[in-house]
Amino acid sequence: MRIAIDHKLSVTLPAGTSQAVFHLLLTPPSGPMQTVDSWSVEMPGIGNAGRFSDGFGNTAHLVNQAKVEGEIVIQVSGEVTTRDTHGVLGRPPGEPVPALYRRVTALTKAPVPLYAKYRNAKESRLDVLHALMARVGETLGLPEEPEETSTQMQADGGQTQSQGEAPTETALPPASDYAHLFIGAARGLDIPARFVTGYRLVDGAADGLHSWAEAFDEGLGWIGFDPSLQVCPTENYVRLAVGLDAEMAPALRTVPVVEITQAAKVVALD
Repeated sequence: MRIAIDHKLSVTLPAGTSQAVFHLLLTPPSGPMQTVDSWSVEMPGIGNAGRFSDGFGNTAHLVNQAKVEGEIVIQVSGEVTTRDTHGVLGRPPGEPVPALYRRVTALTKAPVPLYAKYRNAKESRLDVLHALMARVGETLGLPEEPEETSTQMQADGGQTQSQGEAPTETALPPASDYAHLFIGAARGLDIPARFVTGYRLVDGAADGLHSWAEAFDEGLGWIGFDPSLQVCPTENYVRLAVGLDAEMAPALRTVPVVEITQAAKVVALD
């Protein structure tokens, strides 16, 4: 699938800021699940930015801004061709060793009861990871689905179709919380797991930035899991960056720290 992405981020720095630094992880990699056909990141000073591969293999930009005044706008746009590999990323070259992602962080601490029953499991690692994803969904909750459409017989012999009542809106945690809990449970079982930031397309409409996880299997390599939706990533997902947790894989980080507003348009081209 070809996906077009138009992502705008706006930052307003405090008055009197003499210098600011922007750390951008807004360049997606090409790999088994996606090919970047075109991509651009535009903002003041990007022409002189330092570009490098960070410790997790992400493409990063470091932009310095002197005597910053008013709003700084970062415009990201491009097209990516995605492939449905049932969530299997494999072993992309040039990445750090998977053991790096066994390290537990403050955001990825999971309660032992969540994963303890799988410590001596006889099932395959893949089966255990799917079970962990289900456990995370049960723990944090999942979006309710409308009842199935049913057909009822009227008194005159005719038929009416009831659509089912709309589900009650309940506040659920952000997708990052699901990813962190899944990662923590996997690491509790000594399975390397990492946080993923990217984009997600939903029914042809924009869903903007999204978060999920990847866990490592000796046979298949890295495999994606989205416990907030109970699926492995499909062709609707575009990977941007990975890290130990959300704090190490943000799309944008600034010094000084300020509030960031953003809007992303993600559409399918075919």
